[in-house]
Amino acid sequence: AAALRDAGMEVIYTGLRKTPEMIVQAALQEDVDAIGISLLSGAHMTIFPKVLQLMKEQGIDDVLLFGGGIIPQSDIDELKRRGVGELFTPGASTYDIVKYIREWSSTHRVMA
Repeated sequence: AAALRDAGMEVIYTGLRKTPEMIVQAALQEDVDAIGISLLSGAHMTIFPKVLQLMKEQGIDDVLLFGGGIIPQSDIDELKRRGVGELFTPGASTYDIVKYIREWSSTHRVMA
């Protein structure tokens, strides 16, 4: 979160151990362009699909959902197939993460 803030992005940090419902509610309240989730618990195949489902139900499925953590490549492939954006693994540079968000935003969001 700090690296994104340092890159000039507005970051709403909701804290640890938030439910998918809490994450999507915060995204709705803050009118975000992207949701980033860092998962180290191994629950990525549960959390990301649930967040995607709730985003669709709330009409914010045009918001980027991306994340990172210790996620096997086969799970990354499946989550991307389901609609999750980029998933960064340990060692990913903050430069690459910032670049990805900026590139996604420039092609998917209308800048005011």
